[in-house]
Amino acid sequence: MPLVTIEVIKDVFTSNQKRDLIEKVTNAVVAVEGEAMRGVTWVRVQEIQQGDWGIGGKTLTAADVHALASGKAA
Repeated sequence: MPLVTIEVIKDVFTSNQKRDLIEKVTNAVVAVEGEAMRGVTWVRVQEIQQGDWGIGGKTLTAADVHALASGKAA
């Protein structure tokens, strides 16, 4: 029974985006392991508080991630 955990910064993804992540990751597991795994594949999205996540020695906020996603420097 696969368990996939996706960690994201809180307030970066909408509920619909998280639902899409769960669906698409499940589909990826099924593509590798077979359809019988769909019902036993667990995917969870774990949100980390803003400022509790960092890269390059700097903490990140949801605004920083949105800026990166739009092609602007954080």
